[in-house]
Amino acid sequence: MKRIKVRELLTSPVPGSEVLVKGWVRTKRGNKNIVFIAVNDGSTINNIQVVADASAFSEQLLKDITTGACIAVNGRLVESQGQGQAVEINASSIELYGKSDAELYPLQKKGHSMEFLRENAHLRFRTNTFGAVFRIRHSMAFAIHKYFNDKGFFYLHTPVITGSDCEGAGEMFHVTTLDLKNPPLNDAGGIDYSADFFGKETNLTVSGQLEGELGALALGEIYTFGPTFRAENSNTPRHLAEFWMIEPEMAFYDIRDNMDLAEDFVKYLIKYALENCREDLEFLNNMIDKELLARLRFVLENSFVRISYTEAVAILSAADRKWDYPVGWGRDLQAEHERYLVEEHFKKPVILTDYPRDIKAFYMKQNDDGKTVKAMDVLFPGIGEIIGGSQREEDYNKLLERIREMKLPEKDMWWYLDTRRFGTAPHSGFGLGFERLMLFVTGMSNIRDVIPFPRTPRNAEF
Repeated sequence: MKRIKVRELLTSPVPGSEVLVKGWVRTKRGNKNIVFIAVNDGSTINNIQVVADASAFSEQLLKDITTGACIAVNGRLVESQGQGQAVEINASSIELYGKSDAELYPLQKKGHSMEFLRENAHLRFRTNTFGAVFRIRHSMAFAIHKYFNDKGFFYLHTPVITGSDCEGAGEMFHVTTLDLKNPPLNDAGGIDYSADFFGKETNLTVSGQLEGELGALALGEIYTFGPTFRAENSNTPRHLAEFWMIEPEMAFYDIRDNMDLAEDFVKYLIKYALENCREDLEFLNNMIDKELLARLRFVLENSFVRISYTEAVAILSAADRKWDYPVGWGRDLQAEHERYLVEEHFKKPVILTDYPRDIKAFYMKQNDDGKTVKAMDVLFPGIGEIIGGSQREEDYNKLLERIREMKLPEKDMWWYLDTRRFGTAPHSGFGLGFERLMLFVTGMSNIRDVIPFPRTPRNAEF
C-alpha cells in the first residue's frame, strides 16, 4: 500500500478507506483496553490520531511506542468519535521503525525554552513551533523564485568565495589552504597569498550585489538568492554569521522603479504566506505572537509612505520622545527611530530615501546636492529596516572618485569599473535578508530560530 501524508488525509479524507501513514509519535495515552497515538509526519502542523485495540497488539510493541518513536500504521480511516479531529485511523497493524528512549528523549510533552531547543537544534524540527517555521521558510523561498520568474528575471548564481568586499567593512571570513601555523611570507613580512590556492587573498562573500550588477548590465533583470557571511562579533537576536540574501539587480531602473518593485515584492510574499501557510501562521499567532496576523495584514493593506531621510530626521527631532540613540542629520537611524516612524507617526510601512552619502556604501548614486545618495530603506512594524537598496552609480568618474575617497582597493575593482567604461546604464537594486523576512512573517523574536542551523560567534554546532 502506498503511504499517504497526514496533510492529505486531513484535507481530503475518504472515511472507510484503507490507509498507510508513517511518522513520529507525538503523544500516547490510553488504558489496558484501548490506546490513542498521535502521529505527525511533518507535512502539517496537525497530528492524525491512531486508535489501537490493545488486545490486537503485543504488550511489548505498545510499550515501545513512546514519544519520539517512528512508526508505520495500516488501518481504516473513520470519522472520529472524539473532539479535535474529524477523522482518525483504526489501526490493523503497526510497525515500529525506531524506538525512542522515553527517559532520554529531550522533547517531552511540556513547554521547552527556545534556548533549550537551540541546544537541541537537531531535534527541534519535530516541535510544532519549528515545524511551522520551517514549512513557512520553504514556502517563502518558493514564493521568491516564483515572483521573479513570473516577472521575467533570471536567477544568477554569484560566488560564495570572492576576492572583493562589497560593503567595504572588512568583516569577512578568510578562505585559505595555507598552513596557518607556518604561512609563507612575502618580502614585507606579510602573508604571501600568491602561494595560496587562488593565488590571492579570498573570503566568504558578504553580498552577491557587485557580481549581480554584471549580470543585470547584460541580461536586464536578475536576482540572486544565496548564503552570505559576516565575521561580525555580534551576539544579538538580530545577527548571524551565516545568512541568506535575496538581491535583485535591474538595468534601466531608477530609484522610483526600485521602490515600486520592493513594495510589490514584499506584499506578494506576505500575501503568498497568508494564502498558503494559514494553519502554521494561525498556530504562531496563537502561541508566539498574538499580533502576527494583524501585522501581516497591516503591511498588505497599506501603501508605503515615501519620505526623505532629511524629512524623517525632522520628524524624529520634533517628536516628544526620549531616544536611546541620538537623532541628528548625518547619523544612521536606529531600530527605535525606524519603528516610531512606522508604528506611531505614519502608522504605515515607510520607505526612506536620499541618505547622507557619508553613511552609505560607495556604489550608491550621488545626488546633485553633493551630500546625499539615492539610497532607500524599507521599514516595517516590529522590525525596522527589512530592505536596503539604491540606484547604483553608473558614472565611471564619480564611482572611481568614491572608491578612492573610501580607500578601497582599486586594483581589485577593475572588473566592476569596466561595466561603467563599456556601455554603462542607469540601474538599481536592493537586498532583502531572508532571515529578517522570516522574523517578520513568523513572529519569532530571535533570528537563530528562523534558520535551521544558526551560525553565531562561538557556535558552529550541528
